[in-house]
Amino acid sequence: MLTILGFVMIATFLVLIMMKKMSPMGALVLIPALFCVLVGKGAHLGDYVLKGVGDLAPTAAMLMFAIIYFGVMIDVGLFDPIVRLILRFCKADPMRVVVGTAILAAIVSLDGDGSTTFMITVSAMVPLYRRLKMSLVVMTGVAAMANGVMNTLPWGGPTARAAAALKVDASDIFVPMIPALAVGLLFVIALSYGLGLRERRRLGVLTLDEVTADEPEQVLVGAGSGGKGANGRQGGKAALTGGGAGSGTDAEAASTSAAKGSGAPDASDDDEFKGLDPHRATLRPKLYWFNAALTVALLALMVTETMPIPVLFLLAAAVALTVNFPHMNDQKARIAAHAENVVNVSGMVFAAAVFTGVLTGTGMVEHMARWLVDGVPEGMGPHMAVVTGVLSLPLTYFMSNDGFYFGIVPILAEAGAAHGVSTLEIARASLVGQALHMSSPLVPAVYVLVGMAKVEFGDHTRFTVKWAALTSLVVLAAGLAFGII
Repeated sequence: MLTILGFVMIATFLVLIMMKKMSPMGALVLIPALFCVLVGKGAHLGDYVLKGVGDLAPTAAMLMFAIIYFGVMIDVGLFDPIVRLILRFCKADPMRVVVGTAILAAIVSLDGDGSTTFMITVSAMVPLYRRLKMSLVVMTGVAAMANGVMNTLPWGGPTARAAAALKVDASDIFVPMIPALAVGLLFVIALSYGLGLRERRRLGVLTLDEVTADEPEQVLVGAGSGGKGANGRQGGKAALTGGGAGSGTDAEAASTSAAKGSGAPDASDDDEFKGLDPHRATLRPKLYWFNAALTVALLALMVTETMPIPVLFLLAAAVALTVNFPHMNDQKARIAAHAENVVNVSGMVFAAAVFTGVLTGTGMVEHMARWLVDGVPEGMGPHMAVVTGVLSLPLTYFMSNDGFYFGIVPILAEAGAAHGVSTLEIARASLVGQALHMSSPLVPAVYVLVGMAKVEFGDHTRFTVKWAALTSLVVLAAGLAFGII
């Protein structure tokens, strides 16, 4: 019964948010509370919630101070050079913009922190998406998939958890998986190319030579190739060319519609079209190398696990604010500027604590996982690595990484060992589902992504899940082809 109720609860949650019948925060709180009562454990709801909040409180604190720290670093211009490089490559071609999003997200993901990746990627790319009237769910989907593949880095979390749970060396898991993960990342870039071509057909290619501050919206809503644009000009550089304004998916249309009317920096040529205002008052060019050194030191301390990550971000945020904005009013202004993101993300994390607390406390997640594992036919024993890779998709989507790697993977490893499948093969296969995991409603970083992009979580889910699942299967297929899994 708990197994059925667990699946029904998750399905109810996903359907309601994708149909936009409830907000993600409301659904994360009210649906598990209702099902907790249905399973006859309503009296323990408070205990489950407090346990969930206690488990996720360090994550919420980390995200809070990470948003402030990287928000300040974006404000002072630390990431402007890489943003300019990516945007110079993108120009105003929707295909290049989507591919550039995947590349930027993959590069920034090297720090191993999804929240950081999404803050930098969205801050850099969202003005360009809005200016070109591109679909914002394409941006969030591509960024999530690129980060999901890169999340398998040893310092990213899943690999370390798999190593700890199975008592093997993290490098023995990760290094052989590099070819398969590389194929997965190439697939994300190829997928970005395809999605970008679709956006190009829908919108056309806009050259920025004649975009002026006087008529940005008029230039951008021109008619199809060869006709007059909305500004009355004939074809030419300032008009949209290369295709009509075909319709995308419902999610894309909703996101694109929401983006209309949003402001973005004006520009007169490609090199000056930057996602971040190059003349903003918060820039601190004289402190550039100090901020770069502080960020490198922060990342190094994170990788070496010198101190808990929430403490590192708390200290780094305090130092960054004090050095870059020594006046109290300026510090308050910077904190206030990022307060909306802090409140939205931390609120979502604590709401998710209700969901995870009820799933775990009532025993639903354990029953669901064991039902899936027990459902594996006996004849599949010699292929437990493949089974693990396939199961990693739904299990890491509906469970936290801790629950999957410490609760389920050891069971799968034992079953595999009985049929001669090595522990390392199981460990490598368990990483396959991370591309999908990064869009799970139980991953706090995804709320940073959709919150900063101002995309509905349901829209992001409806668009991304199918492509992320396909990316995970490509990684699995590559692992099998290379003999890694």
